[in-house]
Amino acid sequence: MAEDSEAEKTEPASQRRLEQAREEGDVPRSREVATFTVLMAAGAGLWMTGSGLVRELSRSLTSGLSLTREQVYNPDVLISRILVDVVHVLLACLPLGVAVMVVALASPLLVGGWLFSSKAFTPNFMKLNPMTGLGNMFSTNSLVELVKAIIKSIVVGVVAYMVISRQQQEVIGLMAEPLHRGSAHVLEMLAFSFVVIVGALGFIALIDAPYQMWHYANKLKMTRQEVIQESKESDGNPQIKGKIRQLQREMAKKRMMQEVPTADVVVTNPTHYAVALKYTEGGQGAPRVVAKGTDEVAAKIRELAKEHRVAILEAPPLARALHKHTEIGDEISPRLYAAVAEVLAYVFQIKAYRPGLRYPDRPGKLDVPDDMDPLNKKQ
Repeated sequence: MAEDSEAEKTEPASQRRLEQAREEGDVPRSREVATFTVLMAAGAGLWMTGSGLVRELSRSLTSGLSLTREQVYNPDVLISRILVDVVHVLLACLPLGVAVMVVALASPLLVGGWLFSSKAFTPNFMKLNPMTGLGNMFSTNSLVELVKAIIKSIVVGVVAYMVISRQQQEVIGLMAEPLHRGSAHVLEMLAFSFVVIVGALGFIALIDAPYQMWHYANKLKMTRQEVIQESKESDGNPQIKGKIRQLQREMAKKRMMQEVPTADVVVTNPTHYAVALKYTEGGQGAPRVVAKGTDEVAAKIRELAKEHRVAILEAPPLARALHKHTEIGDEISPRLYAAVAEVLAYVFQIKAYRPGLRYPDRPGKLDVPDDMDPLNKKQ
């Protein structure tokens, strides 16, 4: 099977890749959406506050051109008067400015969301590479931006022509209106025209936003090799992890084997299973499984038991039940208390045996529930 080419980015970006892009300040952005929302907010705000803004500007202009004798000959009084007029103008413009600022801050939430990244301010000298710049000039993205610019020009031009044609009679009628009313009317007409023309940009924004999301996802696509490499870096190399698990099993097996000499009895199958039990006399708990295993591990447990004179008892159903239902270090199941108690009693009698006394009888059929014997389940 041929290896994937480095240029074949067919896999979607992983979550880690997306997080790294955000850390570097790279998120999807639509300038068309940002421009549309800010201009629309400015136009709508100008339309709603236009009359009041014109009145305040007119009052400030009249006040500024009406000078008293004291203001003419006393610069301090004149400056104070100018500062008051400036403050009034600023207060009149404040609602419009606040509205535009709020919309400008909220517009990134529409595409990409807010992002604060210090890496975006880090100098990148690769951007000064002229070859990279030439490549960007003739890229697909540049072609798309050119097409968008042409479409925007056509859309704005057509809508502007339609709006101006519709208001032609109103413009002529302005000559018959008083100055204050005509000024307010002009501002309202300009605001209306502005809102309609900017509203036409919404069409471009509706197309650009999905395109920018698609372009961003396509730019961050990964090759199969990159996905595999990232998986190795995040989850660890499978071979190394397998080796670690093998070492852990060997260490656990070694610790388990060290417990076999301390056991009271080893219950066997006789060859396939071996379970070492230990009971602390006078203790509060039940007997515990200190070692268990099958086949080769079972043989090693039996070998260590013989070497350290640990009693070995052949009891296949009990050995299988203990191996199946009890983990190393855990106490045995209460349902096996009776069978294990009989085994331990036999082992303790052997330990207490002295020549001349009657040798203990080997336990007969032990009380092992049928449903705890895995061999019975298979049958």
